[in-house]
Amino acid sequence: LGLCLSQRINTEKETLPKPIIWAKPSIMVTNGNSVNIWCQGAQSASEYQLYFEGSFFALERPKPSRSMNKVRFFISQMTSHTAGIYTCFYQSGELWSKSSNPLKLVVTGLYDTPNLWVYPRPEVTLGENVTFFCQLKTATSKFFLLKERGSNHIQNKYGNIQAEFPMGPVTRAHRGTYRCFGSYNDYAWSFPSEPVTLLITGGVENSSLAPTDPTSSLDYWEFDLSTNESGLQKDSAFWDHTTQNLIRIGLACIILITLVWLLTEDWLSKRKDHEEANRLTNWECRRRWRMQHYFEEEQRNAISMMELKATPGAL
Repeated sequence: LGLCLSQRINTEKETLPKPIIWAKPSIMVTNGNSVNIWCQGAQSASEYQLYFEGSFFALERPKPSRSMNKVRFFISQMTSHTAGIYTCFYQSGELWSKSSNPLKLVVTGLYDTPNLWVYPRPEVTLGENVTFFCQLKTATSKFFLLKERGSNHIQNKYGNIQAEFPMGPVTRAHRGTYRCFGSYNDYAWSFPSEPVTLLITGGVENSSLAPTDPTSSLDYWEFDLSTNESGLQKDSAFWDHTTQNLIRIGLACIILITLVWLLTEDWLSKRKDHEEANRLTNWECRRRWRMQHYFEEEQRNAISMMELKATPGAL
């Protein structure tokens, strides 16, 4: 751990872009269930480290047999001890990346089940004021109110056994299904309450009514409830472009090396053919010279024999 921190300090001026972190199937996990934390970095990443509440938690390396730029950290059993804030880093060469954005994991299914109701009634007209009440028999310190498939902002209020969540004047943006939780801290929650659906009736909506968004006038605890990689495309685009550029550069290098190799092979082949032709030419010249020399020698010998025969008394 000390070595890793030292490496980060030494390279803080040369850090890589931050990775992307998310949880599957959700950031809200029932007590005792498993969850996967994914961390995605550069294609060249050789190591990923996961930190929990600022301390080293786990290390993973990408599988060499797969062309992936992400790793999975598996938590087999979610408890109040594993709920909290997670961040991840990755290493490429000697450099370390910046920290990812924080990932807040919540464990649910602790304590009791709270009761949720809305006053004056679940069906109101446009412009009325309503108040959600969340009550938990077991004393707690904080309550959370969530709108299903709604805003990523979670309303929270302090209270021992009950909290009130006023809304209004209501608009059609307020309608939907709500649940509440009780908690002793931000990351260990009770079982969810039974759902309560708020219906908004009435004529033409008055655009002057405020707020138009149910998350605009209360206290909120920012919390990303998305359970998939939606919203990561912007960060992922960086890696897509980087990967494409690396692929293009790699292909260009391969083509260049192939051309150089083909040209070298052609040059060597021509040189070999030329040397072979020179060798054959030299051998043919030597053979012809020897034959000519042989015939000239035979001719001289023949002439010498004729001269000897023609000379009287030579024999």
